[in-house]
Amino acid sequence: MSISEAVRIAFQGVVSNRLRSLLTMLGITIGVAAVIILVAVGNGSAVAVQQRIEALGTNVVAIQPGGFGFGRGSGGFQSSFTQLTMKDVRALQDRAAAPDVKSVTPVVNGSVTATFGAASYSPSQFVGTTPSYEEARKSPVEAGTFITPQEEATHARVVVLGTTVVSNLFGSANPLGQTIKLNGIGFTVVGVQAPKGTNGIQDQDDIVIAPLTTSQDLITGVTTGLSQIIVEAKSSHQVNAAEAEATSILTPTHSSNGSANFRVLNQASLLQTTASTNHVFTVLLAAVAAISLLVGGIGVMNIMLVTVTERTREIGIRKAIGARRADILGQFLTEAALLSVLGGLLGVVAGLVGSRFKIVGVQPVVQTYSVLLALAVGVAVGLFFGIYPANRAASLRPIEALRYE
Repeated sequence: MSISEAVRIAFQGVVSNRLRSLLTMLGITIGVAAVIILVAVGNGSAVAVQQRIEALGTNVVAIQPGGFGFGRGSGGFQSSFTQLTMKDVRALQDRAAAPDVKSVTPVVNGSVTATFGAASYSPSQFVGTTPSYEEARKSPVEAGTFITPQEEATHARVVVLGTTVVSNLFGSANPLGQTIKLNGIGFTVVGVQAPKGTNGIQDQDDIVIAPLTTSQDLITGVTTGLSQIIVEAKSSHQVNAAEAEATSILTPTHSSNGSANFRVLNQASLLQTTASTNHVFTVLLAAVAAISLLVGGIGVMNIMLVTVTERTREIGIRKAIGARRADILGQFLTEAALLSVLGGLLGVVAGLVGSRFKIVGVQPVVQTYSVLLALAVGVAVGLFFGIYPANRAASLRPIEALRYE
């Protein structure tokens, strides 16, 4: 029997029992769609997290005061604290001691209430810093200018606002050149930060940025030290080297009982760890979805067994007039393959359509390999579970098949 003849007979078998065939294909359809959508959700989650981390800069190391060590006095585990100062910043800027460091940015954080006219708002972040913060933290301005070296040197009362702060204080009005008050002290708005969105923890646009010198003079004070020091490496490949150099420079003056009393956060390492975790998460989702493919395959096997039973007399007649074992085997395998292919194609369509919508706040990102793999596995599962019914049909003896009622 030719392939075209086998396909024709298989198609007639599928069409003659439309509802049963549709329900059989539904299992494969759901399985394929589930694999595509869940892999897309896992990948979309990974992309979102990666974008949030990259928004903070992937070639930077953040150094913060504080650490833990064993204290001799109590003989126990206790916290130790040290202040980071501008002296540390200058030490890190030494090109001879830190050749892999591109820039060093001191940062102080404070709490302010901003007012403009009758509007009053308390941003979640107040940052006092230097001009290098713009590049290190990927914080370009959308309008106006960022803090300039001259403004930093002259202790100018200027600020750069995030879009959330702008909308709360000015609405749709232009904030550039306007004077706002921070804790009752006047500052001129010189720039508006480009929107960055949320990093999963806080709104990155809910921020006020002022010169470090001005912030220490009027908001945070000098005696409190720096909240953190941002060390930018010359490239993403030199982050680990920059971290080692910074640790080596700071440890002699910031250690207690052999333990460093400062913390170092490597953004590149965080990105790699997160990517690895998300990969495991995506594989787990795909494995769970693959179970539905297995269930769909069992459904194909069940229906094909019913089909073989219903068509026993037909099989006997075909064998009696000369059909070979291979012809009967091919006929029923073709029917199982047709059900699997149609179900798989419907699953691909459903998966691609479903991936266009956000799921639990995540925008799925479809991976081409997941579509091809899900379709191939769906068809393979259908064929695998169709082998037994087809072999059973091919093994029927003509006399017994003809006697079947």
